[in-house]
Amino acid sequence: MRWQGQRIDDTDETALPGFENRSGFLRSVTTPEFDGMTFHEVLAKSALNHVPGPSKMPFSWTINPYRGCSHACVYCFARGTHTYLDLDAGRDFDTQIVVKVNVAEVLERELRRGSWQHETVALGTNTDPYQRAEGRYRLMPGILRTLAESGTPFSVLTKGTLIRRDIPELVRASADVPVDVQMSIAMFDEGLRRAIEPGAPTTQARLDTVRALSDAGFRVGVFLMPIMPHLTDSVAAIDDALRRIAAAGADHVIHGALHLRPGVKPWFFQWLSQHRPDLLSSYRALYPGVAAEAPKAYRQWLAKRVRPLVRVHGLTAQHSDDRPRRRSFAEPPRHDASATTPPKPATPAAPMLF
Repeated sequence: MRWQGQRIDDTDETALPGFENRSGFLRSVTTPEFDGMTFHEVLAKSALNHVPGPSKMPFSWTINPYRGCSHACVYCFARGTHTYLDLDAGRDFDTQIVVKVNVAEVLERELRRGSWQHETVALGTNTDPYQRAEGRYRLMPGILRTLAESGTPFSVLTKGTLIRRDIPELVRASADVPVDVQMSIAMFDEGLRRAIEPGAPTTQARLDTVRALSDAGFRVGVFLMPIMPHLTDSVAAIDDALRRIAAAGADHVIHGALHLRPGVKPWFFQWLSQHRPDLLSSYRALYPGVAAEAPKAYRQWLAKRVRPLVRVHGLTAQHSDDRPRRRSFAEPPRHDASATTPPKPATPAAPMLF
């Protein structure tokens, strides 16, 4: 079905699993612009997702306009969520994208409720809101405007250079609410980036986006995550990454080792067996059985390696193991378009995202 496909209101046995009989399912879309990909357009019943109280996340609410992600990062922590739709965490996660086409309208209704406390909302904590499909669907401008107009602070984490399109919207929003902007850049060797993040923008394109956001007045954070054992954890690799991050105008970095949840591990190990079979035994030792995290000793060793290099390049940093805090609405904005030399903020807390 092309982009001009018709609305589907009845039972469709060929529809996305779980949506065969839901009136919220609109259509499945393919287009030559996205060869090999299918977009499943749905009407969302809710836009805000509440983060459970015991969670380590430094925020209470998230918005995910998409499920699945065309960046196709083999290590992506969110892959397992696709199995909730009876889709696999591998190829389906990369090519079967659920699009909540009415997310901005639903969000507006939810933010008008008297019970809404204007807590910080995080975007980009599951799948990327600025993946390629956003260029077609343009869901983010409506989301950003709705959050700002309701007085709701928000943060955006992305690998997508499409965020540059919305810099004017972000600047306008920052005049009313706190706005945090962070770019995820894990691979600084372009060959490795193409192999492990085949659908994501190039490293340099993301660094250029950091510069554009910084020039617009934002104190941009860079997620140097995941740092991958034997692939990106050498002194030379980390030093080069931090040098380029600082040169792009970033304010701070959040760094941490590779995290392999159960739904991600088989897919990652399959990639490893094809691209770096020489490292399989080492990774099996580091991530045995159902273990999701590298051993604490490795994480501590890595933090000690990164810390002095961060200082050399004039950045501030936070390790992903550090306990985050949830920001309150009373905290001042991180961006002030009218300020020429705004005061330096505390390094923002970071969730474990990878």
